Amino acid sequence: MNAAAKFKPRIFSGIQPSGGLTLGNYLGALKRFVEKQDEGIETIYCLVDLHAITVWQDPAKLRDQTREAAAGFIAAGIDPKRSILFNQSQVAGHAQLAWIFNCVARMGWMGRMTQWKDKTAGKNAEAESLGLFAYPSLMAADILLYHATHVPVGEDQKQHLELCRDIAAKFNHDYGVDFFPITEPVIEGAATRVMSLRDGTKKMSKSDPSDASRINLTDDADTIAQKLKKAKTDPEPLPETLEGLKDRPEARNLVNIYAALADKTPEAVVGEFAGKGFGAFKPALADLAVARLAPIATEMKRLMADPAEIDRILGDGAERADAIAQPILDRALEITGMIRSRRS
Repeated sequence: MNAAAKFKPRIFSGIQPSGGLTLGNYLGALKRFVEKQDEGIETIYCLVDLHAITVWQDPAKLRDQTREAAAGFIAAGIDPKRSILFNQSQVAGHAQLAWIFNCVARMGWMGRMTQWKDKTAGKNAEAESLGLFAYPSLMAADILLYHATHVPVGEDQKQHLELCRDIAAKFNHDYGVDFFPITEPVIEGAATRVMSLRDGTKKMSKSDPSDASRINLTDDADTIAQKLKKAKTDPEPLPETLEGLKDRPEARNLVNIYAALADKTPEAVVGEFAGKGFGAFKPALADLAVARLAPIATEMKRLMADPAEIDRILGDGAERADAIAQPILDRALEITGMIRSRRS
């Protein structure tokens, strides 16, 4: 069944508050989240702090990082009145539905997850937390707790969304219901996967030891400009067609970043700068990035100066999220055979 055929169109997505939002988070997620607010579909955005503790977190630091991530969402353009913005742990239904899904999903499904394999490569997998192994089941609960019909995801999360669809289908089949939607992924945009400024074959990451490999959303204008001007490139000028960037990962990455920031296609950017070297392209990219990103850093700094207001916004969002989630959770529990008393 088409997700939109029966269920109210609703977008859900989340970001783990593990600290240090980057240009990759902005172009791959936040920018698209903001755009979805104008499409007339209900939007729910979550800071998934329960996911964060699948590896150990310093409690005080986790709270600070959750507030910083919330500030990043708002500074990037998420309106807490038009969208629901909250942190996951304030809505108990996420953990409750995840337990049901732990009993629906199969160990083999979890073991095949690419991210699990990547995170445990070269390590003693048996020493990792059960939460890290079951992470995709909680992600499915995050989405289906709101009967979300669409989820903006990056390519690296697509497999987890496929698992979410499998869990929904198995639950529906096992209990003879058509209760959970088969959620559709939304993968779009010129730079859904932003690469390192030092190595165009690796994803931009806050965990990279080199700060020069990424642009942080807290970077000021001068820092943004300097990082882009020093970004790794090659000596060749930009080609006339996108095909000419096939074996030039650093060049392709910068073109994609420019395209995403300018709301253009990569083809249009290549056409505009064809034959020009990076001595001309990088300053133009730096100017564009500063114009788009420096105001976000300034607004984040302002918001972070008032943590009580951020907490209020997240609390309000949690109440609104719970109002949607609780009836869905109650019905899921009834379907599975749990006795539900009617509480006022």
